Amino acid sequence: MAFSEFEVKKIDKEMSEYIEKIRPPSHIRKELDFEYSLNKQAIELFEVRPHWQDKTKKTYGGVFKATYTKTIGKWKLYWMRADLKWHRYEPYPEAKTLKEVLSVVESDECACFFG
Repeated sequence: MAFSEFEVKKIDKEMSEYIEKIRPPSHIRKELDFEYSLNKQAIELFEVRPHWQDKTKKTYGGVFKATYTKTIGKWKLYWMRADLKWHRYEPYPEAKTLKEVLSVVESDECACFFG
């Protein structure tokens, strides 16, 4: 089940604020920036860089994925391993709010999200 219109606006606000906080200075953004996508019940944050062979193309590297389960009212947090698959973030696998998810990602205690 997809998010309601109200939930989408709230998520967009929280994610936009978070991205503004972590974005590099404007003169670096052509080389490194962040974007997110919202798809049904999942949010993904991506690191955006120019392709190493063709600077006109972008590459997207997964930073984190959070999925919301309405029946239990919790977010599940994932990180992308070297195998390019999403894996549960075991030190903190669930959160009650998106703000809590973003706080865990920002602290990045195990260096899983930003290295």
